[in-house]
Amino acid sequence: MYRFLLSPRWLGALALTLVAAAVMVWLGNWQLDRYRGRTEINERIDAGERMAPAPLADAFRAPTGGPGTAGPAPAKDRVWTRVTATGRYDPSNTVLVRGRTVDSRVGFEVLTPLVLADGSALLVDRGWIPPAPGGATAQPSVPTPPGGDVTVNGRVHETESGAGTVDRRDGRLETRRIAVSRLARELPYPVYGGYLLLDEQTPPADAVFNAVPVGHTNNWQNFGYVVQWWLFAAMALFGYGWVARREARRAAGLDKATAPLDRAAEPTPSASA
Repeated sequence: MYRFLLSPRWLGALALTLVAAAVMVWLGNWQLDRYRGRTEINERIDAGERMAPAPLADAFRAPTGGPGTAGPAPAKDRVWTRVTATGRYDPSNTVLVRGRTVDSRVGFEVLTPLVLADGSALLVDRGWIPPAPGGATAQPSVPTPPGGDVTVNGRVHETESGAGTVDRRDGRLETRRIAVSRLARELPYPVYGGYLLLDEQTPPADAVFNAVPVGHTNNWQNFGYVVQWWLFAAMALFGYGWVARREARRAAGLDKATAPLDRAAEPTPSASA
């Protein structure tokens, strides 16, 4: 009954079906890897909320270059963990990051270098503040950080993708993306290869700052894509088998084609009926 499957047409259809199913399974596996990776990130975010701050050296290798250079990026398994560091803020090199949204409002995140005892600096995202009256890009009035030694606790954040530009506007550094290596070129000391989202500091931070929220990744979307691609693969194989079986039954005379209904040949009911 199934000898027709060895014909060139059906062998070609089988090869195409197998290739399509294999590609769909591969896409499902790729999305599964992304689901696992995003799940791991979410677990680190949750763990970071509960953990006691670790020393800065647990997450970062200190920069070894000269002024204007950035050190190595934090290890992937240390991103979103909490660390602590002590140093002195350098308000003269504060960076305003424009176009940042918190609670559906557009404003600025404020990065201020924390200069450590060895002369290197860690960029600390002190929080979000609204723009000055006049529009979303109007530079805000930034509170001066505490003088003297400051101890900060916060979440490790890796540098953002996209180099962007760093400009000086009204004497302040301003950018759209927190690209640490690009920002480091504008600073007079070596800089750690990531930055810190501030949770708390001693002395306390100014109340005008809003904490930058840490959002979880949408890992369940990737899991949905896994199920979708694997179902498509199963449907492709099932569809080939169903068509082949229908063809075999038709060739064996088990399924006879039904003649189309000719309604024109049906008797017309009389008007008196």
